[in-house]
Amino acid sequence: MTTVEQRGCAPTWCPSGDAHAPESVVLGVRSGQDGRVVYLADPVPASEVLGMVPEGVEPRRILRFASHCVSDCANRRGNDCTLVERVLATPPVEGTAVPRCHLRSQCQWWSQTGVQACHRCPAVATRHHTDDELAELVADPATTREQLDEWIAAE
Repeated sequence: MTTVEQRGCAPTWCPSGDAHAPESVVLGVRSGQDGRVVYLADPVPASEVLGMVPEGVEPRRILRFASHCVSDCANRRGNDCTLVERVLATPPVEGTAVPRCHLRSQCQWWSQTGVQACHRCPAVATRHHTDDELAELVADPATTREQLDEWIAAE
């Protein structure tokens, strides 16, 4: 994997990152019945938290991680993230304020789409329930924006 930093530029961060990347931090905690992310005020290295997750619990079910964007990511197209493009196809949650986020100044999604991604980011799950068809479609790099629009229109 090659990060942007290794190519001589400041790295951008993925707000739906790899929990086990060396630089990974906990972005937030999935909370409440709707599973929305509550963002931490300050980053916590993932390596300090992963050992506290009870055995048998997938860390991505309860935490959101951020790590460097990497060039060989399945969601990468040139300098763009196709995951955020699919996330933007989903309707924003009404009345949702833009969350405070320590990642924003270095966030790939923010730099690519601005505040639009921030309105949807709390609903993004790095690991989702298999019975959530829309989440499955959004997570799949092969899904096109047109397929998402068709699925949403049919609901």
